Amino acid sequence: MRYGIGALILAIFVALLPLAPARADKGDVLRGCIRPIQPGDTPHALFLAPQRFDCAHDQSDYGAGDFWILSDPLPVLPGDPRERLAVTFASTWQDATTLHILYADGSIRDVAYTSATTAPYLLLGAVIAVPLPRATTRPVRILWEAHGAANMRGVVRGAHLVHHADALAVESSLSLVYGIIMGLVVGLAVYNLALWPALRQPLQPVYCMLLFFITGYALCSSGLIGQWLPWLDNNERHRWNAIMLGGVALTLVIFARHFFERKVFEGWLDRWAIVTFVLIAIPNAAFALLAPRWIRPLDTAVVIGFLVLLVFLIAVLVSAWRRRSNFLWAFAIAWGTPIILAMFRVLHALHLIQWRPWIDQSTLLSMGAEALIASLGVAYRIYLLSRERDQARAHERAARRLADTDPLTGLFNRRALLDQAVGRSGPQTLILADIDHFKRINDTLGHDEGDEVLRGFAQALIDTLPPGTLAARIGGEEFALLADADHAPDAEVLLKRLRTATYPAGLKVTASLGLCSGLLQDEEDWRRLYREADQALFAAKNGGRDRACWAPELHVPTPPLPVIAPLVRHHATP
Repeated sequence: MRYGIGALILAIFVALLPLAPARADKGDVLRGCIRPIQPGDTPHALFLAPQRFDCAHDQSDYGAGDFWILSDPLPVLPGDPRERLAVTFASTWQDATTLHILYADGSIRDVAYTSATTAPYLLLGAVIAVPLPRATTRPVRILWEAHGAANMRGVVRGAHLVHHADALAVESSLSLVYGIIMGLVVGLAVYNLALWPALRQPLQPVYCMLLFFITGYALCSSGLIGQWLPWLDNNERHRWNAIMLGGVALTLVIFARHFFERKVFEGWLDRWAIVTFVLIAIPNAAFALLAPRWIRPLDTAVVIGFLVLLVFLIAVLVSAWRRRSNFLWAFAIAWGTPIILAMFRVLHALHLIQWRPWIDQSTLLSMGAEALIASLGVAYRIYLLSRERDQARAHERAARRLADTDPLTGLFNRRALLDQAVGRSGPQTLILADIDHFKRINDTLGHDEGDEVLRGFAQALIDTLPPGTLAARIGGEEFALLADADHAPDAEVLLKRLRTATYPAGLKVTASLGLCSGLLQDEEDWRRLYREADQALFAAKNGGRDRACWAPELHVPTPPLPVIAPLVRHHATP
């Protein structure tokens, strides 16, 4: 299974290999220069005055608002010039966007959409792909007009000029990758939910919740939900993307606490887990409820929460290593890659590194791999817990057997016999067996040989008893047998077997038996039955030993007669 999982992960990476060439070999990323929209601006005038744009600073330095983004001169793509071209760029929070395309003949064509009408241009990978209007000359420059841009990390990111057919081919490859990832995640969730009623491990529902948020994040961040629900506003998709990613972070804190042994979270780390949960929950809830109002400070608070989470997870790994956790390797393998890639996301969010398309895609891919690898960790965790539970039950059974068993003969002791006897249905036969002249054996051969006689006597009893008969040593040399009255061992056969058994030093050992039959519905019945059998045993000893005596059968109550029964007895009475 381990090699099958490795092959599956390798297949996912191989499926991703066509993605980079499909965009990279069509030219470098189109740089975008920014300018806030001002009254009187027109696309024609701005195309003629590119010096009015800021190309030196990062787009996000301008904050939220309405902006023009002017591209570098467009490259000439190899291939058939009649192929339709498209410009692709990352989907960001914007209310309305218009692309003004300048062609070599000086004409300008426009393509406009709003946040509510983004679906026709949204491809997998959360990429906007806008086909350029056909013209007799080639496009030379693009001017984006963005209204209501949150500009948290740029207005236009990762723009490429590509053949439209190539963009669709990339989407086909991505659809296979996302299908594999979500199929794995959903399958793992169903599998764990199916096992939970049987195993009842608290880790399982937490893990299923984690898989739920990973699936939600995959649907939102990939743009797939926008294709499934074309009426969904693209800005709302970004909101749900943030909610699902926050859910992954929050559930991960709970998952870590349930995954590791309790000793890993002893002391300050347990309190830090609560602080981490709060620092993630509050900003994410505020972002979900208030965006786009105060969207940039809220986004910063969310990023800080994720930074705290990363530090917390590293502290968990260190604590697990110091306390020699059995589950450290599984957690480190499963979450190592997502943690590292999340660091890149945080660094980009803090504007310490530039955005790259692989950051978003690899994060999602690593979450899919994590779901698969973490499932092995969960399975291993459950396996160890189940093994500990089975060992505890085995120890409990062994302890119970020790408490119920006579250590010398291996038969039940008096207490265990009583527990087993009371409540048996139907008439029962109790046989009390006492070894004749056992004190003389101990005095002659010693207590060690006497113990051997007791063991041999117990074995002779066991070899003679029919199935379902209880056998116990209830005193020094006194034994008790209990069986259904209809299947009780024959007293004479039992005496003969005890006489012919092999004992130490060639001893000839005999026994006296006292027998009585009756019901055993409660302890009072047991005391009555035992008293009668004990009196029969004394009678056997007083009668010369090596014999069996029966006590009178105890009265077995009959069901009450019908109402007319008293009248019948009355007429029958002389």
